[in-house]
Amino acid sequence: MSSVQSALRLGVDVGGTNTKCSSDAVLLDLSESSRRGQVLASAKHPTTADVTLGIQNAIQSVLTHVAQTKSNIQAVCIGTTHFVNALVERDPRRLDRVAVIRLCGPFTHGTPPFVGFPHELRDLLEGPHFLLSGGLQIDGSEIASINAAQVEDACGEIKRQGIHAVVVSSVFAPIDFEIQQEERVAAIVRKHIPGMDVVCSKDVAAIGLLERENASILNAALLRYAKKTVIGFEKATQALELKCPVFITSNDGTLLSCAQAARLPIRTFSSGPTNSMRGAAFLASLESGISKQSALVVDIGGTTTDIGMLLPSGFPRQAAAHHEFCGVLLNFSMPHVTSIGLGGGSIIREDQITKKVTVGPDSVGHRITSESLAFGGSTLTATDVVVAAGCISNIGDRSLVSEVSQSIIEGARSAIKKMLQNYLDVMKTSSQDIPVYLVGGGSILAPDVLAGISQVHRFPHFDVANAVGAAIAQISGIVDSFEDTSTTPIAQVRANVEAKAISRAIASGADPHRVAIVESDVIPIAYTTGRCRFYVKAAGDWSGVASPTSTEIDDPLCVEASTVPRPQSVTSAATAVAPAMHTASDILEYEPRIEGREWFLSEIDLEWIADGCYVLGCGGGGSPLHTFLELRELVRSGETLRVIDFSFLPSNAMIGWGGGMGSPEVSSERLLGNEYQEASAELWSFMGIPKPEALCGLEIGGANGMINMILGSTKHSDIPCVDGDFMGRAYPTWHQTTANVYDISGKGVKMLPSVVSSGDGNIVVMTKAKRDVDVDALLRAACVEMGTHVGLASCPLSADYVDIAMIKNTVSLSWRIGRAIALARKQSSLSRIGSILVDAVGGSKSAKVLFMGKITDVKRRLYKGHTIGEIVITALALDDDVDEDPDHPMECFIGKLTIPFKNENLYAEHATDDGRTTMVATVPDLIAVLDAQNGAALGTPQYKYGLRVLVLGITAAPQWTETERGIALGGPSGFGFTHIPYKPLGKYTQPRSVIEEYARNG
Repeated sequence: MSSVQSALRLGVDVGGTNTKCSSDAVLLDLSESSRRGQVLASAKHPTTADVTLGIQNAIQSVLTHVAQTKSNIQAVCIGTTHFVNALVERDPRRLDRVAVIRLCGPFTHGTPPFVGFPHELRDLLEGPHFLLSGGLQIDGSEIASINAAQVEDACGEIKRQGIHAVVVSSVFAPIDFEIQQEERVAAIVRKHIPGMDVVCSKDVAAIGLLERENASILNAALLRYAKKTVIGFEKATQALELKCPVFITSNDGTLLSCAQAARLPIRTFSSGPTNSMRGAAFLASLESGISKQSALVVDIGGTTTDIGMLLPSGFPRQAAAHHEFCGVLLNFSMPHVTSIGLGGGSIIREDQITKKVTVGPDSVGHRITSESLAFGGSTLTATDVVVAAGCISNIGDRSLVSEVSQSIIEGARSAIKKMLQNYLDVMKTSSQDIPVYLVGGGSILAPDVLAGISQVHRFPHFDVANAVGAAIAQISGIVDSFEDTSTTPIAQVRANVEAKAISRAIASGADPHRVAIVESDVIPIAYTTGRCRFYVKAAGDWSGVASPTSTEIDDPLCVEASTVPRPQSVTSAATAVAPAMHTASDILEYEPRIEGREWFLSEIDLEWIADGCYVLGCGGGGSPLHTFLELRELVRSGETLRVIDFSFLPSNAMIGWGGGMGSPEVSSERLLGNEYQEASAELWSFMGIPKPEALCGLEIGGANGMINMILGSTKHSDIPCVDGDFMGRAYPTWHQTTANVYDISGKGVKMLPSVVSSGDGNIVVMTKAKRDVDVDALLRAACVEMGTHVGLASCPLSADYVDIAMIKNTVSLSWRIGRAIALARKQSSLSRIGSILVDAVGGSKSAKVLFMGKITDVKRRLYKGHTIGEIVITALALDDDVDEDPDHPMECFIGKLTIPFKNENLYAEHATDDGRTTMVATVPDLIAVLDAQNGAALGTPQYKYGLRVLVLGITAAPQWTETERGIALGGPSGFGFTHIPYKPLGKYTQPRSVIEEYARNG
């Protein structure tokens, strides 16, 4: 009988802070036998300052416990914090300046590379950047072809500055499979600067230009250090006489060869939580009676608890498209993890007056064995409570905690249970009970029964699940592309894309017999038909042989990383960085700059206005983030942005208006160019008029709330924006404006002529319409043919007409909302954010908190270019709310609130527990859903199960509510809800003008 050869895998995972770390290691048997999955040995190595040495010591500790020969070890798989720590510490010895070549044609110039970086990281990493000919449209056609001479000129400047790393990023690069603009430019760079490290953005992340480019910059900054580090890993294993290959685990639970990790170190970020979840799934699979299922993984350490959702595939649920790291917005694959301040070292306190017991968030951390009571210290910790309760007998000395009162024990355990239940519920995707897998040394804190949890599991070796996850990491293949579905069924296109993903996984070294699709999404594209975005991931066990050389980089490990001195940083052109608002006092003392009747916007003003605009978007309008970044860059470079009091304008003044129209999928990748400026200039020329005396916002809600500030800046037209807009919120269509409310012709006369510009040479003029609704419909059809995003300028209006139609002081309103949110965060008063915002927008007569609770159901679909659906919010018992403030009791709510939406929220209907329903608000009144944890506005794409939210209602302006036509256009009947009458939420209060308030001090 032939014996099955052992296939052993060494898994190592490094955890800890940026200066201290500990390493866990396991030796796992993955041979095809009854022993498959057996943990042969494990070790937890104590805290060290040298991460590489810690890894080596952990491996050595495991090897001393087993008799098997080292030749049976198939691979060493390492999860490491090396690269994350280099960025967290802002260590110039481990980070390089980065040059960026962006292929964008006429687009994106207002938001250059590094625009969203915190200033200290920008100063450290920013090299020269070049915005060159190139880029693609959403349909795969070229915005412009590559200009090799431009690239060669850029190479000369990069070489002159002594830069060692270059990022090449192209608009819509992730769908560029045929033209390959990034690859062609990278080849030119390598030819002209031999030895240069070049990163193509499409290799790093997916759709979302700025976020993908940011991730590529961080990756490029780490390349030289990454080479040195992985060489160290290989040398460490060689010193232990291990002949097997070394792999690094990535943040999606798959393996990178050392060469791949040296090329893409950013893919190791957050691999620790991923390893814990993958390890938990593997340990669960070894237990009888547990099938593949969704489960929550709770990893409790010494200071924090990480909670993630495990999918039936055994891989973690991925985070939202965008997430932040070191203050930089990114969009590469990361596990969706919530961290809370609960760990074995969490400090326990009892309020001497209320006797309320609190847990953390501060902790003794790794000092628990010297500072915790159970170990002879003087600090009461969560571990002490568990020891005192008699839940464990092998940790600490129970006699040392014998004087801890029963009330403290019960109060602390109740607080721990409540913390876990609340955050577990947030991470769930439905109300159905699901199991919890506990891992990590601190999991002794968790109770055996939790609300909403079907069963709590602690599997053998749960304390080294992270190292198990590293050991069993797989090989993946990913396809993220836009495909034509006009002639082929979506199911067939998906099957083709999935086959491509499987082929990629096999080509990278996955076992062909063990590859499976672990993620497959089809995402419709707004305002388009016949095209969808497909995101597919295939993964399988490593085949046991090295991946083909085609997946490796050009021999990056053949020499030691060089020790060339770091080039001297150059001062960015954007030097006028505003002082930070560190405290509530800073916010309260801040005064905007008012001269006469003009408001000169600062960086701080812009930040608050952007936050307010998103709230006023009522779920729609798109995020103002990219518009804000462009405006902030203008201010930092010395340009002027002005807002003017409407009363300052003469009655015969002409006021221009308009904004952006199109798909969010396009505007997140093909960032603004000059399309709105071009549309406006073309319109003014067509009408034979000089530039208008002022500009007015189409809508204050969302990104369009700030776009006229770009056009009006001294860089472009030098025209002030009036403090007002034509919606007072966001609406999904162009005819739903107060400028159209007062046009009784019904033919859009006040909107026409209108001009749309693609920004790259195509302009359409519309002069007449049969009906006002046709203006939006026809211009959107043109918009699709022009790249699915355009700038739209409508006929300038006289000041006399604007005086009637415009909703006044809405820029001031957005500023006040943003300021109130900032102040609540600094004052730690988010539990009162509802009442704070009500006060900011005019008081309880005009606004109110409609509801507070948890999103328990979300439905959405795409229909004729608009996202439609509904959310259901369920009230929480007061003691379920982790932010309860005893000094300011919150209003209690019962029942459920349902909010349907069409891009924006349409109405709010309350249902009591016994089924009685009440309509509490409808359009045109504003219904905004805010994240109750941080006060931020939520757009409809961000609605998801479990979020704690607050619903704010604001009475609409009389331009909507006091005319029959206003109600017809903007009320429930305007969205097809003819059976729902409009009932005002309250009495409208005109927002107070910032100019009026601060002019006397100006």
